[in-house]
Amino acid sequence: MSFTRATVIGAGLAGLSAAVALRRAGLSVRVMDAAAQAGGRCRSYRDPQLGLVIDNGNHLVLSGNLAVARFRERVGATTPLAGPETADFAFRDLTNGEHWTVRINDGVVPWWILSADRRVPGTTVTNYLPVARLMRGREGRIDEMLAPSGPVWERLLAPVLLAALNTQPGEASAALAGAVLRETLAKGGRAMRPRIAEPSLASCFIDPALAWLEREGAPVQLGRRLQAIELTDDRITSLNWPGENEAVADDELIVLAVPAWIAADLLPSLTVPTEHRAIVNGHFAFPAPGNAPKMLGLIGGTAEWLFAFPDRLSITVSAAEAIVDMDREQLAGIFWADICRALGIDAPMPAWQIVKEKRATFAATPEQNARRPGARTRWRNLVLAGDWTATGLPATIEGALRSGETAAAVALANARS
Repeated sequence: MSFTRATVIGAGLAGLSAAVALRRAGLSVRVMDAAAQAGGRCRSYRDPQLGLVIDNGNHLVLSGNLAVARFRERVGATTPLAGPETADFAFRDLTNGEHWTVRINDGVVPWWILSADRRVPGTTVTNYLPVARLMRGREGRIDEMLAPSGPVWERLLAPVLLAALNTQPGEASAALAGAVLRETLAKGGRAMRPRIAEPSLASCFIDPALAWLEREGAPVQLGRRLQAIELTDDRITSLNWPGENEAVADDELIVLAVPAWIAADLLPSLTVPTEHRAIVNGHFAFPAPGNAPKMLGLIGGTAEWLFAFPDRLSITVSAAEAIVDMDREQLAGIFWADICRALGIDAPMPAWQIVKEKRATFAATPEQNARRPGARTRWRNLVLAGDWTATGLPATIEGALRSGETAAAVALANARS
């Protein structure tokens, strides 16, 4: 089957990535999304309570994220991603005030672990050897590969893996952790430089993609929810929208780039991850102090990562099931206390906003990882995209963008075969 047109259902990063790749390949493309704005979980908006433009969550990418670089280059994104020129990761222990910075050298030979002022305080070279076990990529739980204790675990590995996997590290997939480490730490500091969307995710990813698609004559229609998919034998035959049953043309490709639970509702025979983990973010209208690092890992508090922007301070808590149902004002007070301790601030709590994502990502456990489908489906005119598909990575921006590329490549390869 040769495709000349494509309908991409979902305008998150996975859907936008697929749309860009397919339009570049010469297909006529349209994008549909049920939400009022594009971006999915990577969205920005002006919050009236803060009077600021904020992201729904704080999303970190790394300098070695190749799909991120490709996507931004293809859509002509010019807003730079902010971050240090070296792979420096600052931490502060809120229980005792101790602070340190892990400084990873640029090259692939990790000589940084030989230097006491570059590694975690109180550690030796041998403490880092178990990390090599995770890089082998064997499936199983992380706590089956190494002991989840000790200063390297508590002050580096656990907070980093918790952020990357959005799952408590002990129970998380060693294969996914290994994939992250092989694509970052194993490649040295040049691939590990942290990059933060500033001033917003929209300016760095979403707006440039929407502008590129508009220039390319690929319309993005928002506020239109797909209600059902009709199937005949091995192909999608129609899409049911509110008040309209739209036939799918013989030369039309359907890219389903919606959350896993929506995909399962539309296609009940599809196997998808069924367990998800929450993320809670707190945003405070308080300009970052001049000495605040762009990103600070917090140990011993409720807040886990603190992001410093010129007009606000933001925190993130991953795998946040224990706090996601707490009162929002109570959470704001807890988070602000952590921020004050971390940065030495003595000020009343400013205007704040709490953003909760109860199903932020799939649970990155071995069992849920095994439920992730590939892009190819048994329906010849349907492919899947989303960070919950089998990208080989956890649910990250890099994984979402890669899934869109993969969906487009699978569809085009099917058309040629």
